[in-house]
Amino acid sequence: MKNVRHAVPSLGLIIVLVGFPQISESIFTPVLPQLQRVFAVSANRVQLTMSTYFVAFAIGVLIWGQLADKWGRRPAMLAGIAVYLLGNCGLYLSGSFLPFLGWRLVQAFGASAGSVVTQTIMRESFSGITGAKIFARTSAAMALAPALGPLIGGLVQTYFGYRSVFATLVTMAVAVGLYALSCLPETRPAQIATPHVNQRKLVGRLLTDPVVWGYGILIGGINGILFSYYAEAPFIFMTHFGYSAVHYGWLGLVLASASLLGAVIVNAALNFWSPERVAVAGLIMSVVAGGGLLAAAVFQSALAMIGGIFLTFLGLNITLPNALNRALVGYEAVMGSASGWFSLGYYLLVSAVTYGMSLVHNGSIATLPVYMLVISAVMLAVYVRLGRQHGEISVVSSDD
Repeated sequence: MKNVRHAVPSLGLIIVLVGFPQISESIFTPVLPQLQRVFAVSANRVQLTMSTYFVAFAIGVLIWGQLADKWGRRPAMLAGIAVYLLGNCGLYLSGSFLPFLGWRLVQAFGASAGSVVTQTIMRESFSGITGAKIFARTSAAMALAPALGPLIGGLVQTYFGYRSVFATLVTMAVAVGLYALSCLPETRPAQIATPHVNQRKLVGRLLTDPVVWGYGILIGGINGILFSYYAEAPFIFMTHFGYSAVHYGWLGLVLASASLLGAVIVNAALNFWSPERVAVAGLIMSVVAGGGLLAAAVFQSALAMIGGIFLTFLGLNITLPNALNRALVGYEAVMGSASGWFSLGYYLLVSAVTYGMSLVHNGSIATLPVYMLVISAVMLAVYVRLGRQHGEISVVSSDD
């Protein structure tokens, strides 16, 4: 199929491409207790399948980001999906924990193309308020996809067995690949079709850019909280409160609702507030809701915890679109490479935050709320501090 330069991909295709890496992370969370039994490993060790995912993911975004500049967005995306398919096949065939963990890394490496290449496509296709609104819709998909993952995984495990979850991932990889092959245009601008990128200079610029640091901490922290939840929640609701895999899976709709409502709120709020003020409001909400979630855990109330989880993630989903949209303003000429290095940094943060959850896991249902509350408070403090020191991140400025 002929590449079409300057073509803008459909919102539906963008959502699919940005969503499949997210659903891959969470679809088998309902089977974590089962994997613990099948592979005869500890809960802390089986949670490594969550945190190590992001190590390979971080490496992948760097490589695919540079290949997107060298090869083009479409070829890089298609190659990434092919590697992702290979990793899913390996997961299905694995019979012990170490090979399983290895194929999990292959899966993550391939899936990372869906993140960095899609964000590159979006940043060069949309800008300003339009870009903020597009990112609001796709960030809802980024939260919706992993939210639906546990429901899909729980249903498949219950009716067909845990190995069928990996067969589902194989099927999904084939479907996504065919969709991208048929419909994804080449969006890289012709005038920067073969850029010469001084990687050392680019990395130095990124490392000394306070705006990049501020938004990187937000994106990494928010996704770290999300996947810390997915690593810990099965042991809270299935082990502690006795939920079945299917009932636990339905809890994904709580996060799905939070992501969808967050997108609606962002689109409405941007008509009156700057994106930066919207981001701060979301962080404040997540901190307050995190306090309520902790209180619910102390009183052993599953229903109240579900409400606290909803409000916490609602606040985070109000913040995330602005961070994604504004992070790399000014890097348009090297967007693929810049997205790769930037994503490397924040996915390493995601991995560290998720790994931290496995370290502090102690069987208490209060551990996750405390962890989420602390990280939300740190993000709010960092963002406000940087906003006061640098005009680029301002809680009161108007948007372009």
